[in-house]
Amino acid sequence: MTADANTVEMTLESTLENVEVADDVTQRMCAAAGLEEEDQHKVEMAVHESMINAVRHGNHGDANKKVWLRVQIRDDQLEIRIRDEGSGFDLSQVPDPLTPENLLRVSGRGIFLIRTFMDEFRVENPEGLGTEVIMIKRLNSNKTKVHEGGHRP
Repeated sequence: MTADANTVEMTLESTLENVEVADDVTQRMCAAAGLEEEDQHKVEMAVHESMINAVRHGNHGDANKKVWLRVQIRDDQLEIRIRDEGSGFDLSQVPDPLTPENLLRVSGRGIFLIRTFMDEFRVENPEGLGTEVIMIKRLNSNKTKVHEGGHRP
């Protein structure tokens, strides 16, 4: 684990118990960044969903695989990166949970929530390194959402 006043970086075993570890780290870093309570909850939920996706879908629950987490406070933003050892996925193929055929499905809402709660959201597949989710929450009041590909909705 690497930690300084503005960055926490750790490698965790791919277990649901470690989702709680990531939750705790995120909560502390959100408070240190000075986020308001509502934004803290949004960031915590986005990290929680991303960690569950990394453990369940990326690493398929294999505790021998790792999930890498980095939370960094910068001057104007909180950046969170979560990387699994999975083979990746195509973000455009994730079903829209708001379409009539998906409204009653139990799963499939994580990416939607992350996009809603964060100011920026990207998924990258660095060759040979799994899938990395990058989430940014701005620390100032001038917030404009940017999603994958850097475009504004």
